[in-house]
Amino acid sequence: MFTTKKIAIVSVINDLVTDNRVNRTCLTLVECGYDVTLIGRLQSGSMAIPDWPFKTIRMNLILKSGPPFYLFFMLRLFFKLLFKKADLLYANDLDTLLPNYLVSRIKALPLIYDSHELFCEVPELQNAHLKRRIWLSIESWVVPKLKYCVTVNDSIARIFTSKYKVIFTTVKNIADSPEKFIPKSRKELALPLEKKIILLQGAGINIDRGAEELIESMQWVNNTLLLIIGSGDSWPFLKQKIKEYDLEVKVKMINKIPTKDLMHYTYNADLGMSIDKNTNLNYYYSLPNKIFDYLHAGIPVLASRLPEIENIITNFEVGDFIETHDPLHIATKINELLASHHLLRYKGNTLQVKKELNWNNEKIKLMRVIKIAEEKS
Repeated sequence: MFTTKKIAIVSVINDLVTDNRVNRTCLTLVECGYDVTLIGRLQSGSMAIPDWPFKTIRMNLILKSGPPFYLFFMLRLFFKLLFKKADLLYANDLDTLLPNYLVSRIKALPLIYDSHELFCEVPELQNAHLKRRIWLSIESWVVPKLKYCVTVNDSIARIFTSKYKVIFTTVKNIADSPEKFIPKSRKELALPLEKKIILLQGAGINIDRGAEELIESMQWVNNTLLLIIGSGDSWPFLKQKIKEYDLEVKVKMINKIPTKDLMHYTYNADLGMSIDKNTNLNYYYSLPNKIFDYLHAGIPVLASRLPEIENIITNFEVGDFIETHDPLHIATKINELLASHHLLRYKGNTLQVKKELNWNNEKIKLMRVIKIAEEKS
């Protein structure tokens, strides 16, 4: 279709629907006047594409995992980008960066790189030394040559800027906070009316996220339901653990659902959990978007002491911390917090978080980067 608008192509390796940061990026580009195409891949269990105001392409790849998959993905993405008209390329994370960079050089296009994490420090690469060296070599070759970079928090921005001498702008991964959202009742969601509800949500509930210990802790938490909603590498193991400890009545797992559906559960919780372990730099410096999902829903947080998370919880006084991942300790902290008079104060303080930390404020910073990329292209 003919268009007089500038065209932006956004790339990501996932299946598009559950990546809210990428969705918000696309909407921001639309707001900046771009005709946007989002490219990702089709996965087993991929949900239908919502009615978004931008185009989507899902590549159906024969290979699904391992080094051959990444090579095949990057080759397919390279040729998709090469033969599609564009005025701006936007690469999400390191696994899309190389094909975007090569095409940006071939076609003389501005490229914005959005690093959602310290990719080379993820736990999956810590003992895979050859794979880690390959990703590090791509990162160290491409990133110093980039001009327009963003990332999710100040800690990661400082690390990248120090390492590669390239300025990274912090654009926090904060969801929109709908003013007119009316959550379904617990009855409508088939949730118990008489119990407290604690929630662990996320599309990446993987190893070292603390989910295993959280499930074990429920042995000592009474009159409370633990909801785990999302997906991740640990999902099958978590189901086994629930059976192993005979906790089917206390713990309920719900496979990943669209954000609008998830919000109904978030708003009905009494406490949000974010207890990643300090086992790698990627987790240590993380600031999961579920933190903001909880707080925007008025839900206090119980978290592990990781610097970016601790900064928000402490400054706004909206929750408490675990000191170890011992299941009994986690249970004790949950019991204490749910029974504490501080819980109501923490809940009230979430209103200030919602006012100060929101996507309307964050997207202004992203718009500045987009405008600079436009002007200097």
